[in-house]
Amino acid sequence: MIEQKINEFFGDSESTGLGTGWWSGILSAFLGFLSFGGVLCLHFPQLLSSPELRPHYPMHTMRVLIQCLIVGAILFGVISSILRKKKILALTGMLLAIAATALGGSSVPINETQHGGLAIGLDWFLLDLFLMALIYVPLERLWPQYPKQGTFRNEWTLDVVYFMSTHLPLQILSFLVLLPATQATKYLGVPVLQVFIARMPWLLQFFLAVVVADIAEYFIHLALHKVPFLWRFHAVHHSSKALDWIAGSRSHFVDDTLVRGFILAPLMLGFSQSIILAYLIFVTLHATWTHCNFGPNAKWLEKFLVMPRYHHWHHTSQKEGIDKNFAIHFPWIDKLFGTYYYPDLWPERYGLDGEEISPNFIGQTIEPFTKRKRTP
Repeated sequence: MIEQKINEFFGDSESTGLGTGWWSGILSAFLGFLSFGGVLCLHFPQLLSSPELRPHYPMHTMRVLIQCLIVGAILFGVISSILRKKKILALTGMLLAIAATALGGSSVPINETQHGGLAIGLDWFLLDLFLMALIYVPLERLWPQYPKQGTFRNEWTLDVVYFMSTHLPLQILSFLVLLPATQATKYLGVPVLQVFIARMPWLLQFFLAVVVADIAEYFIHLALHKVPFLWRFHAVHHSSKALDWIAGSRSHFVDDTLVRGFILAPLMLGFSQSIILAYLIFVTLHATWTHCNFGPNAKWLEKFLVMPRYHHWHHTSQKEGIDKNFAIHFPWIDKLFGTYYYPDLWPERYGLDGEEISPNFIGQTIEPFTKRKRTP
């Protein structure tokens, strides 16, 4: 219902192709939202910005970025308002940019004394949203496997809520919660193993970490499918009837906690903090890509690295693909354990097979704790 209202408010029946003012309107609203959020972070850094990231920000660069976002929102808003009859998107973007400017824009001084403590993490949400959209939306629009799907397909707002839930309040499930967790390598690490691995070239250490993490994730992923109680939580991730870059964000917090903890545990035994952080960046980018609505494929690479079509078969509701392709990075792991399935075609259907779950975020969060059996 909310998604329908949003689509009706901002959308219209005109063409959404390039040159129609639709994408310039989207860009205006998107950049305006980012700029307004960025200015709020400058005003309230202690509350809104993440303690883990504050010391590492190149503030001059960040201020330039915010200023560029403001200018971009206004520029694209003007273009959209000229090209398109309905001007809600353009006006929204320009109003947000004007509001950001009125609040001081990129020149807002930071007067608060910075220290640790609980923070909302709006800065990481905005940065991640900006970078992910910048990377993956153009790929999906230029080379989509399913051209009719569109960026704003059914349930896109639900996945935006999931994306927010892993970044905002309390940072319980966000990428940031894993950063301080890597400090545990000081206490859980096996010195002999750490020294042995540290003597390897950095790239070899990184590759070995990816292999260890993927094998660990294979088994927890398998358990999430095979153990009925765990499947209740993992079913949320498989409920998407269409895949794209943001669909991968749909995941119950219990599912996320189990997977991330199961991966980190073996990595902490022998790998340095820098290697673990590098892996976390890699898995975020790669896992997002494998959910993309992206058609092109590299035949030479698909034998060694999980590609979008490979992981899409894991999400299919077609019988032949159910409970296959559990590996996240390396297809040979599935070959090793007999769960490999990779036909030349793409799946025709996605989602759950004969099973219904709540259609909203609150219901999907609460429902797995109640008694619900997986349909055979």
